[in-house]
Amino acid sequence: MKFVATGVFFLLICTFRVGAQGYQAINGSPYAGAMGVANNPATILSTPYKWDITVFSVQEKNTTNAITFSDFGYLFHGDTVGYKWKTGYLKRYAAFNYNVHLLNVRLNLGRNQAISFGANLRGYAAARTGLTNYADSLQDMNQYFNINQGTTYDAQLVTSSWLELYGTYSRTLWDDAYGRLNGGITIHAQRGLTGAFAQLANGSVNRTVQDTLTIYSLAAGTAKYGYSSNLDSWHSNRSTGANLKDLFAQSRAGAAVDLGFEYLVKTQELPTYGEGDDYYDYDWKIGVSLMDLGANMYHYGSQSRTVSNPKSNVSDLNLNEKFNYVKSLHDFNDSLGSIVNQYSALRGNFIIWNPARLIVNVDKQLPGHFALNTELTLNLGGNNKGKRFFTKEITLFALTPRWETRNLGGYLPVTVTTDGRVWVGGAAKVGPLIFGVHNWGTVFSKTKAQNGGFYLALVIRPGKNGNQAKEPKQYTCPKW
Repeated sequence: MKFVATGVFFLLICTFRVGAQGYQAINGSPYAGAMGVANNPATILSTPYKWDITVFSVQEKNTTNAITFSDFGYLFHGDTVGYKWKTGYLKRYAAFNYNVHLLNVRLNLGRNQAISFGANLRGYAAARTGLTNYADSLQDMNQYFNINQGTTYDAQLVTSSWLELYGTYSRTLWDDAYGRLNGGITIHAQRGLTGAFAQLANGSVNRTVQDTLTIYSLAAGTAKYGYSSNLDSWHSNRSTGANLKDLFAQSRAGAAVDLGFEYLVKTQELPTYGEGDDYYDYDWKIGVSLMDLGANMYHYGSQSRTVSNPKSNVSDLNLNEKFNYVKSLHDFNDSLGSIVNQYSALRGNFIIWNPARLIVNVDKQLPGHFALNTELTLNLGGNNKGKRFFTKEITLFALTPRWETRNLGGYLPVTVTTDGRVWVGGAAKVGPLIFGVHNWGTVFSKTKAQNGGFYLALVIRPGKNGNQAKEPKQYTCPKW
């Protein structure tokens, strides 16, 4: 079934090339500042600075079992980057996300209130197939169907990117001798830049033998695919600036909200005169947040389609002839329409949900500027096989030991992804600069770039004299 095979691999290729909230090393850190909003809106009250500004930051994360790159690493690579499709009978997947923070600001409004605001560019993509066999040596559809006898073909892809303006407010809800409870909320005003989805369900073929010739013919299957209409205005004969202007002008509004709480267990140590303000010190810090409860809306592009009930007289040879010379989505639609009985355009709007998730973060302070952070992330979206479309986070669990002071820091996050991979990463803070990788393999190996990612941030904080919010006058010792 040519449109099945073509769709499966087209989805995986597009997903991996398209393109979060993955600054894993600083999650739970009291120095996270405005960047902590992406993990829990309440956390901005746990930062001892009067203010901080994330001038710019970028993060990307990717994982797949479908492709292996060769001769490429972040530090070492050859003149030509190679790749190889994973062979064998398995479920294939690929996922990618990125985010860019643009001038994110956090301000303390005294000890009990804080605000944060700024702009972010974010994108998510994921594709997944059912069990299917594949080999690089395949020459045509007959060979593909031959190694997949009895297979039911299924695949899903969802991708969404958007620009957001956000505002966060956090305040202290409870404070006593044993602990402090902070709560926070973030409102996102979004513009959906690009969105697309594709679904293939219950695809199958019939096998017949004529003399010594084996023939495969379409038997069943449904497919549905759509994309945002502003992509129709992108033309190769125009400048990138003009195309981007039209892309944004034709985008549609969306919205999302984050809710979070953070409880600080106080140290119970008696303050020593001359050691400074201990208001922001804690023994344990426990955070719970619901993130990205919202969605982006898109209008269907002109080539969005739904098809079903393939014609029974379409053989693997017909598929090779009809799809070998496809050069555009319009050409693909023309060929696809000739091999199915039900074929129609998709009209109106569709919605892609943000990566809604529950995050539980526990941070334990240790002696000598050391700390240990643990985090569990549970995605709340569905499986993208139905009428709703969801984006999702890649991280499931993370354990991050760190050593950190105001100007320096070293981090060693160990991450378990939703597809079961274990990454050992690393990050460092030197003054205003934070940089890290999700998986050291992407740095030193030439075959691991398909699983990992990186992050980089430039954060400005006040000088030493403006490090902490001022202690209320009634608690200040008199100066002699």
